[in-house]
Amino acid sequence: MLSGLGYTEMLLLGIIALMLFGSRLPEVARSFGQTYRQLRSKVDEFQREFREWERLDAPPTTTRPVVDEDEDRFEPATPKFKPPPDE
Repeated sequence: MLSGLGYTEMLLLGIIALMLFGSRLPEVARSFGQTYRQLRSKVDEFQREFREWERLDAPPTTTRPVVDEDEDRFEPATPKFKPPPDE
């Protein structure tokens, strides 16, 4: 979020924050930190619930049936195509 800010921009934001909040700046920063922490925990909780729903709703994985080599092969019910004789 703040990766695009340079030193001068951060210094300017600090001066503006000091002018706006003055001696209350530590209190404002503390409340901002608590609010951010609460928001982050709610987002993490939502992601955890979503992953749980996704895991429960996922269809069970199916495996291919084991075919014995000795067992007779399945013959199709329809006759095999035979081309007409040449005339």
